[in-house]
Amino acid sequence: MTCPEDTTPDIVRDPTPDTTPDTVPASTTTSRVPAQARVTPRTSRSAGARRVTVAVYAADPVLRVGVVQQLRQRPEVDLLADADADRAQVSLVIVDHVDDDVAALLHRLRHNTATRTGLVVGTLGPGALPRVIECGVAAVLRRAEADQDRLLHLVLAAANGEGVLPGDLLGELLSHVGSLQRSALDPRGVSLSTLTTREADMLRLVSEGLDTAEIARKTAYSERTVKNVLHEIITRLQLRNRAHAVGYALRNGLI
Repeated sequence: MTCPEDTTPDIVRDPTPDTTPDTVPASTTTSRVPAQARVTPRTSRSAGARRVTVAVYAADPVLRVGVVQQLRQRPEVDLLADADADRAQVSLVIVDHVDDDVAALLHRLRHNTATRTGLVVGTLGPGALPRVIECGVAAVLRRAEADQDRLLHLVLAAANGEGVLPGDLLGELLSHVGSLQRSALDPRGVSLSTLTTREADMLRLVSEGLDTAEIARKTAYSERTVKNVLHEIITRLQLRNRAHAVGYALRNGLI
């Protein structure tokens, strides 16, 4: 009779400890499921986020490799091969300085509606910033400041159509914009900003009878630059040819 008495209490006691553990894990499991549900969508969105496609242009292979290595580490960027460069959202041009070849590349990229151009440059000489802006570049970074974070900022800003410019160049840009606005309001109005120093020098040489090759040697510019500058004067002032431009400049005391 001792065995039945021992068995009965055992049966009575067993459900109590079994019920308590069953309740606790159920509560714990319920609290975990929403937490996992909240994490999963965020991971999915991050993995599916569209990256900015970037093409890198650099004549110097060392400069190219340095920039490519920095951007390759960033998940926000998708670097394209040269064969796919024309479909890049951002074209990143890395140069020592802006010369005629760089300007020609920037002009070509400007006509590609699929891309926006960012420039990483060693030095910007006098008059280089307006030239770059006129080529459609709105994002500029000095090469000495081009660490990984600033490069990424430049790429993302360019992709969004935003401007990036070193602070010390902002005044030069504002001055250039003001000059463009004055020209737009009164394109034939005579003022000190009607001709730049370079334009006035070249027109003066034209007035002295020099041809394109001779002007190029005198000014240390390429013949292509001389032609482009004179064409810009004629177009902007709505003149017919070089002779008309010289006569206009002489009449208005610009040369």
